[in-house]
Amino acid sequence: MVWVLLLVSAVAATVFLERLLNYRRIQINTTEFIAGIRANLKNNYNVVELVAICDATPGPVARMTKAAILNRELSREVLRELLNDNKRIEVARLEKRLNMLGTVAQIAPLLGLLGTVLGFIRIFRGVWQEGNWVLAKTLAAGVWEGLVCMAFGLAIAIPCYIAFNYLVGRKDDLGADIDRISSEILSIITVELPPSKSKSVRRTSAKAVVK
Repeated sequence: MVWVLLLVSAVAATVFLERLLNYRRIQINTTEFIAGIRANLKNNYNVVELVAICDATPGPVARMTKAAILNRELSREVLRELLNDNKRIEVARLEKRLNMLGTVAQIAPLLGLLGTVLGFIRIFRGVWQEGNWVLAKTLAAGVWEGLVCMAFGLAIAIPCYIAFNYLVGRKDDLGADIDRISSEILSIITVELPPSKSKSVRRTSAKAVVK
């Protein structure tokens, strides 16, 4: 059972490090990013440059901004639905593998308890086999085995709970950034973004048809 607990702890450590590095990689200063987008709009309005900025910036905020820029011809309501769909996808990406860490935090004490039960089974098997002449060594071995398993289970579960709650907090912070930036992106694209040439051409041709 100790080997099982060690394997579980290795899985938990791998998941924690992977999620931690991923969250640090995609954590950006959203205020500076949006300010850069607005500055590009006011100065030269270069869509290619805007897309390049989004591609060079990691994280869900940049991906959502890129999707909004590429679909800028859509109406405000359709664009809002598109951003909401992207928001759900990005939140699901943030939650990826977090449940594994939570599961390890829950089952580690149970595995330790199972090891304790197995240790006491060993004790009573020795008593049953040797009767009144059971050796203290046999009893001590079973108790030691049970206590070691329980200690391992608790030693794994406690850090896993702390790591899980820490990562959930980081995920919630990133999710809050996504929620806040979604409406801001929508405002930038539908209000501050100048109409494209293609849209202007369509409007001009439509007026000509009416005349």
